[in-house]
Amino acid sequence: MKKYIAPVIAVMMIASCQNKRYHFDASGIFESTEIIVSAETTGKIMAFNLQEGETINAYSELGYIDTTQLYLSKMQLLSNMGAVKSRKQDISKQIAATEQQIETQKQELDRTERLLSAHAATEKQRDDIEAQIALLEKQLAAQLSTLEKNNLGINSESSALDIQVAAIEDQLVKSKIISPVEGTVLAKYAEPGEFASIGKPLFKIADLKLMILRAYITSGQLNSLKIGQKVTVYADYMDNDNRPYEGEVIWIADKSEFTPKTIQTRDERANLVYAVKVAVPNDGLIKIGMYADIIFN
Repeated sequence: MKKYIAPVIAVMMIASCQNKRYHFDASGIFESTEIIVSAETTGKIMAFNLQEGETINAYSELGYIDTTQLYLSKMQLLSNMGAVKSRKQDISKQIAATEQQIETQKQELDRTERLLSAHAATEKQRDDIEAQIALLEKQLAAQLSTLEKNNLGINSESSALDIQVAAIEDQLVKSKIISPVEGTVLAKYAEPGEFASIGKPLFKIADLKLMILRAYITSGQLNSLKIGQKVTVYADYMDNDNRPYEGEVIWIADKSEFTPKTIQTRDERANLVYAVKVAVPNDGLIKIGMYADIIFN
């Protein structure tokens, strides 16, 4: 019987090591921040170069929606804007004649003043010239007011057209299908030739470089965890094996909740647990929905 003692002890030691190795503090599921990009304008999808699983850069142009009508509307507005601006009058040229008349009358007044001093003119002549100057100055003021109001109205009309052109240019920009972030395409919902409307989902993207492990801990484990703490994450890897990663706690819920049915905690008898999020750099092997376990360091 002695020859069987050593193998039995070895098996017990291995089992003990395995039990210790898999004595985890919490378990959870990997997730990521998924963004569904939708159409921002209405029209036929003219181009949409995108494949599921493809990694794309932030703000890269992936296609566009038909912009023919928008372009024609913009050209019409620009034409109207040119017609409106052509009605704007050059005030300096319009009042030049009146100003010249006033200057001529002032010179005549000076000449009359000299003649009056020499008793070669009458005071009535001087009064008539002053009255003429006053009349011309009133005409100039009225002319200036009319021209300024006219140009102000034209400027307002032109500004309204500028705003309409800017709105169409904004729609032209939104007709481009652009990725808001860098990430991996998880799903594609539309194809070239299909009709898109505002709000129609086009594709779903997520940044898989940094995965988020959502796990749940009991109230008794709260004292063992804090924001910024490093933890060891063991992700499922092949059959009955796991792969270690270093993670960082980035969020701990401030309120407890009932245990989710799909999550097993360290203490299965606990009715209330706290959600935590652990950021884990992805080497390409971690997938959304994959299970993982955590050991608090």
